[in-house]
Amino acid sequence: MTLPVDHPLRRELTDEVHARPPEPMTAPVRLSYLALIGDSAMRQASHAALGDLLARFGIAPPPANANHYAADLGPFRLKWERHTEFVRYSFIAAASDADPFADPALALVPVDWLATLPGQIIAAAHAVLLPDRPIELRDIAGRWFAGNVLIGSAISEQATTALTDLRIQPDGFTRFVVFDRASTTWQAGRIMQRLLEIETYRVLALLALPVARETAPFLARCERELTEITAAMVDAQDTAEPILLERLTRLEAEMESRRSSNQYRFGASAAYYDLVQGRIAELRESRIAGLQTFREFTERRLAPAMNTCRSVSARQDALSLRVARASRLLSARVDITQERQNQALLASMDRRASLQLRLQSTVEGLSVAAVTYYVVGLVGHAAEGLEALHLPVRPDIAMAISIPVVALLVAAGLHRMRRRLERDDRTKAGPK
Repeated sequence: MTLPVDHPLRRELTDEVHARPPEPMTAPVRLSYLALIGDSAMRQASHAALGDLLARFGIAPPPANANHYAADLGPFRLKWERHTEFVRYSFIAAASDADPFADPALALVPVDWLATLPGQIIAAAHAVLLPDRPIELRDIAGRWFAGNVLIGSAISEQATTALTDLRIQPDGFTRFVVFDRASTTWQAGRIMQRLLEIETYRVLALLALPVARETAPFLARCERELTEITAAMVDAQDTAEPILLERLTRLEAEMESRRSSNQYRFGASAAYYDLVQGRIAELRESRIAGLQTFREFTERRLAPAMNTCRSVSARQDALSLRVARASRLLSARVDITQERQNQALLASMDRRASLQLRLQSTVEGLSVAAVTYYVVGLVGHAAEGLEALHLPVRPDIAMAISIPVVALLVAAGLHRMRRRLERDDRTKAGPK
């Protein structure tokens, strides 16, 4: 059967929905989890680190463009995932029912390799999946969570029960305990993955909170500055407008610089918060008496922080629009002032041109008289010469007769010359 050619992205996009599948798990299981954040160079270096670890166990590394990988290394199973901002590693091994946190899965990983991992830890957790048992919350809190208040719920229609305090323990790891009642291996893997994703995305979402706290005083200062400028614009004189425009332009540049530096963080925070809410919804929680559910904890603790970030981001966008609006308004006023000044200048030039034309006409009349005087003088000298030759010519009469003739000829010549110059000027200026 002959079919049309595949779209070049068909296979890649089809495989994308199957990317990063959960690891199947059967209780008892211990899991250690690390999420490291960094720049693009760090994320590339993580592939080399993965290759180094696999080489120690005689396994070939994945392709350089791979973004997720899973393998059984013998003592433990490894899952590696590369994301936009971070890379995460999951180490999974069998556990004992006695004290699974006393010997975490991370203890099976080469220590020297762990020390060379690129990036900074943004989330770290130890999680255990244990067979179902009668749950005594106070005993669990005192035994594994230093007596802290627990958060938890029955998950996936009570197939499992998940407990945590979402605090960093003295060993630097957050802890999760999941009791498996009736889940399948893939369902248990999905539950563990969602819990760890909630922990990761929760912290990543909060990265915008320090930025919001730092930006709020800056926005307050910019708002005061904008208020002062707009108030001064109401009664500003023409000479003060360029100074106000310079202040406003500087304020706009500061705003755009700050906005460009933190806008990505605010956008990423909102996206991570949506992921947290989505992962919590996928848990399908049922309440355990006396405990906050993951959703309740998120709404009471994380939601206010996200509201602060959204508020600062919206305030920043609104202020940027106000500054741009004021800048356009002041620029228009400066343009109008400049146009008035240009009109006054053109009017002054018109007056000077008119005066110059009148002066030119006066000079032209004087020029006719002067040229006539000299030409008539020449006529008189010529008549005197003819009279000396005993010709019947009287110099005074010849001069008198020549005056109007010479004057008319000179005036006509100057007028013709002026018309020619004006025609040449119009030709050079071109059509308007």
